[in-house]
Amino acid sequence: MDSIAGAIGAAELYGGTPARASEVNSETKFCLEYWGVEAPPPVEQMVPDLGSEYAGVCLGDHQQTSQLNQCIPVEKIVGVIDHHALQNSTIVTDHPIYIDIRPWGSMSTIIAHNFIMYKRAPKRSTAGMLLCAILSDTLNLQGPTTTEWDRLMVAVLTDITGVEDVQLLASKQFKAKSSELGMMTAMQLVNGDQKVFTFKTTQFEGSVGFAVVETTDDDVILRRASELLIALDDDKSNKGFSLIFFAVVNIVELKSNLLMVGANERSLAKAAFLGGEDTDSEFVMDLGGLVSRKKDFIPAITRAIKDGWCEAPLGSIRKSKSDIFDFSKETDSASVKSP
Repeated sequence: MDSIAGAIGAAELYGGTPARASEVNSETKFCLEYWGVEAPPPVEQMVPDLGSEYAGVCLGDHQQTSQLNQCIPVEKIVGVIDHHALQNSTIVTDHPIYIDIRPWGSMSTIIAHNFIMYKRAPKRSTAGMLLCAILSDTLNLQGPTTTEWDRLMVAVLTDITGVEDVQLLASKQFKAKSSELGMMTAMQLVNGDQKVFTFKTTQFEGSVGFAVVETTDDDVILRRASELLIALDDDKSNKGFSLIFFAVVNIVELKSNLLMVGANERSLAKAAFLGGEDTDSEFVMDLGGLVSRKKDFIPAITRAIKDGWCEAPLGSIRKSKSDIFDFSKETDSASVKSP
């Protein structure tokens, strides 16, 4: 939601063309229809235009090579507008580029602020998209990444759009966010919002895949833990990840659970999330009020790795492809049995 709205807003502000790197999710579809905005075309359609001497790409809501659409030539990147941490897979360019990275809750907050700095007002539809993006990324201004700038821009955009009930708007888009989850396969859920982080220390060198699903009803997702764990294990093998995690975040109650596919994942989670509680499953950890990948999950994992965490000698819990994750159906809490 933030990347789509941010691209639309930045294109209007700077005179560019918005593009998307992947398919839009159900929340974004709702917001596009609500504000009467067309979805930006796939960035792949823009590639021929990059042959022009003057054409360039400004990345929005990301700046890591692991998250860069493969069709974008690095030499054509002319800018970055983002609100995430700079890590060791940040893009490297041969020439200076425009950089606007701020520790705010949303990229769209940055775009909205820039409109004001340039003494311009976005179109009502664009302002609406920016408003919804901020509400999405900050969990309706209740998440840990929320700043005073986010609150201020929500107030400004609410005034521009004339929205009378921001709470109602947030609840509608959050409901839309959860609507398609039940129809998605386990692999689609695992890959829907997955980011890759690379690390290199004296004790550990490798890549960590971290997927997040945000929902108004986490029980619906957690009841599928067995198939999700199998999908995670397959995804880990297919992509060559050293470790993989999947966080199920309840965006109403602001709580989360973490799915861990093996012994190494569990070992790192134990080191990173000291307040995490065991559940009836050795593959699931209750993370309580931790809900943000940017603020809560990745910083904790990064600290644990930098503090000397190393892989468990036992390796993966699953010893072979014949092993399966079997969640008992006799109890709601479900225990895991490993053959």
